[in-house]
Amino acid sequence: MLRLFKVSSVFFMVFISLGLTQQRLQVCDSCQFSTLQEALVAAQEGDTIVVQAGLYAEGELLIDKSLTLLGEGWPILDGQNEFQIMTISANDVTVQGFIFQNSGVSHIADLAALKTLDVEGCVINHNRFVDNFFAIYLAKTRHCEVGHNEVSSNASSEIFSGNAVHLWDCYDVHIHNNTLSGHRDGIYLEFLRGAVIEDNLSNHNLRYGLHFMFSDDNVFRDNSFVNNGAGVAVMYSKKTTMVGNTFEDNWGSSSYGLLLKEINDSTVMNNSFAGNTVAIYVDGSNRTDIAQNDFAANGYALRLLSSSQGVRIMHNNFTGNTFDVTTNASRSYNAFLENHWSAYEGYDLDRDLVGDVSYRPISLFTLTVENYPQAVILLRSPLQQFMDYAERVLPLFTPKAIEDDRPLMRRLIW
Repeated sequence: MLRLFKVSSVFFMVFISLGLTQQRLQVCDSCQFSTLQEALVAAQEGDTIVVQAGLYAEGELLIDKSLTLLGEGWPILDGQNEFQIMTISANDVTVQGFIFQNSGVSHIADLAALKTLDVEGCVINHNRFVDNFFAIYLAKTRHCEVGHNEVSSNASSEIFSGNAVHLWDCYDVHIHNNTLSGHRDGIYLEFLRGAVIEDNLSNHNLRYGLHFMFSDDNVFRDNSFVNNGAGVAVMYSKKTTMVGNTFEDNWGSSSYGLLLKEINDSTVMNNSFAGNTVAIYVDGSNRTDIAQNDFAANGYALRLLSSSQGVRIMHNNFTGNTFDVTTNASRSYNAFLENHWSAYEGYDLDRDLVGDVSYRPISLFTLTVENYPQAVILLRSPLQQFMDYAERVLPLFTPKAIEDDRPLMRRLIW
């Protein structure tokens, strides 16, 4: 009993000691510390620094201790268009409640408003980033959270702009509930593993709302990618899950709702594609399921190239698209099953809500435009109607390999 009492006493004293050593430092004009830099020098591991409202233009701030930085009244950290504003090189750092503005611009150093270097356990929540080159830049970072941040800029050129959220060689990062606009890419990911990206709004970015490469085993859910210059690009990755996202109004000559370039063993499910030049462009992708998605009012709903195999397109709604499916192949090693096609004109005599006649979503006019793009001028002309009617009566040119044997008579609701 006495031994247990002594051990308990030791733990109690350690707990009290830790509590006494962790301080709360205040920064303001009339506080003990008038600059954040002074407080950072004085702070010890585990301390909290509270920064009151004001403008702090202090060059680059280096965080090399485990600290909690809290802003009260939205203090402004200003990079004066010259400096990287904050660099974090310590584990377990929290940054919350600040406005980061006017970072420097450098294509060599990739200057950012906030950058982490080889750390883990960081939390970057509830901040505002305004007119920075790169806003949030995580490099070799693990087990971190980036959430509820507002990131905006007024970039007019891809050359002179960085990304809103940029991750390189990271693991187990949670990016959520951020609003990202006005940058080159809203979210850029390279060599990322085991991450969850959810509930973000990425809109009005110059290039991609989301752009990632060489990143495996990641989940993207319930994000909105709206009115970005080139939509979303997913490249050279595997085991990617994209569920419940919205891809809208990504419109332009080289714009996609979603580009899948050499994506393998992945799932694209329960997403909404509306008003895009090309909703999904599939190139060199294998063993990927595209299921339970809504394709509405797109130029091209699905462009499926011959380099893709084992792609299953099933239980989707194709409604009011100019072209439902296009391909550059006469043969296909992909499968279409039980999709709803608004252009389907078949019948259902046994009333099982499945069409009695199979449906070929690639029309003769679609093939003509694919081979001769200038023919698009005939869109919705009597000649187009005649070509497609003749092909339905006597199908000779459209590929039989791309056929839905069980087209659904009604729109699917999940």
